[in-house]
Amino acid sequence: MHAGSPPAPGSPATGGFGRQHAAFTGRITWDGSSGFMAESGRYQLYASLADPWSHRALIARRLLGLERVIGLTLTDPIPGERGWRFPDSTGGRDPLTGATWLAELYLATDREYGGRCTVPLLWDTQTQRIVTNDFPQISLMLETEFPGFHRPGAPDLYPAGLRQEIDALGALIHHTVSSGVYKAGLATTQAAYEEAFDALFTTLDALEERLGRRRFLLGGQLSEADIRLFPTLARFDAVYYMHFKCNLHRLADYPHLWGYARDLYQTPGFGDTTDFVQIKRHYYQTQEWINPSRIVPKGPYVSWLEPHGRERLSA
Repeated sequence: MHAGSPPAPGSPATGGFGRQHAAFTGRITWDGSSGFMAESGRYQLYASLADPWSHRALIARRLLGLERVIGLTLTDPIPGERGWRFPDSTGGRDPLTGATWLAELYLATDREYGGRCTVPLLWDTQTQRIVTNDFPQISLMLETEFPGFHRPGAPDLYPAGLRQEIDALGALIHHTVSSGVYKAGLATTQAAYEEAFDALFTTLDALEERLGRRRFLLGGQLSEADIRLFPTLARFDAVYYMHFKCNLHRLADYPHLWGYARDLYQTPGFGDTTDFVQIKRHYYQTQEWINPSRIVPKGPYVSWLEPHGRERLSA
């Protein structure tokens, strides 16, 4: 589901928000045992700068130095009648496949496919099919199955000894923060909205406390957990605070979370994959059921480049 899609059906009894499961769940492996071997130049990442789920994969690709190993095609932030489309800057077509719509890649993989055509996805140029659109696994594959292609000095974002902690923290972030803003913003009952709202801010309060004593979520080194949290923080004040009614506190009201977010933004891989213009255009101009005027707010006026002072934290 792209971030501007109408709400997926949740539970009719609760008015909750549901998300479509990944349709393609192939795996790229370093030895090719899955049928998809990790090779340079074989795979293309399809993503949107507006989409928070894409943002994870874009950050991981950049941090690990895989830009010349995994190709990239970006969609237009404003989808059309068939979903995600390719931008006018490329003639409205995907330079790699010639497709006009992302949906064409889904139908090339499964001619009977009738679900939503989501980003991100990994495309195999050899077999001309989608390997996976399972967004949580895409960044993990880049981190664990392409080690021989990582740039010198690339961070170990998913170290074996910390995977259980990363996954546990990531599950909390996913359910209460990353999906939590959607559960609040797309809720259809007051009770479902308030439940999601309360869970979101309870977790943000806990993360604020955690980040008061450590530079990153797991200590002094970046990890997959930070990649999972940042896309939501980047969109919080610009979109979710007002558009999704997540208005108890702004990100800028949390001293440690706001400093942490600026620290990440100023790290190559985070800020240079964050496009606030595309983010705001996408949410405010495609979700007419929330914003029928399609007016894009001018604010917020904050500086993501202000010194963050978090170098003193290492534990």
